[in-house]
Amino acid sequence: MPIIKHPDQRVAVFIDAQNLYHSAKHLYKRRVNFGSILKDAVDNRKLIRAFAYVVTTEEGTESDFFDALEKLGIETRSKELQIFSGGAKKGDWDVGIAIDAIRLSSKLDTVILVSGDGDFVPLVEYLKNHAGCQVEVMTFGKSASSKLIDSCDEFFDLDKNPKKYLLPGRKT
Repeated sequence: MPIIKHPDQRVAVFIDAQNLYHSAKHLYKRRVNFGSILKDAVDNRKLIRAFAYVVTTEEGTESDFFDALEKLGIETRSKELQIFSGGAKKGDWDVGIAIDAIRLSSKLDTVILVSGDGDFVPLVEYLKNHAGCQVEVMTFGKSASSKLIDSCDEFFDLDKNPKKYLLPGRKT
């Protein structure tokens, strides 16, 4: 069944920046063009909020990236990379994204999740069945969870036109 899109539709975009960064790096050895992703996600609808969930490192080299996101109208939510005693590192935002999406859902018609992480399936199901939101997922399909793809109302595969969603120039 096709989804509904119209100019008065209220949308919010939740970008799992780490997930997208690692997918683009692994699949294409390139960086993500977040401006193109945001434009196509909104698709001439009414953008209420756009968030990118990012992780900071000890080096702090991410500040230019964060500034670029904010210039695009994307609010950044950041937290420090956790480094455990054994050397393992963790920097995911799954709970933060879920909380923000649920918190804003009453003000939205559509939630757009930019991630391929299958951990978001319960969030997608909650937003559809309890909050009454249409849920769209955008990510690189080659690295996306099939369960996440199956659970959403619409899946937008960035792999169909990777040049549009990747930055030109040197490889990562």
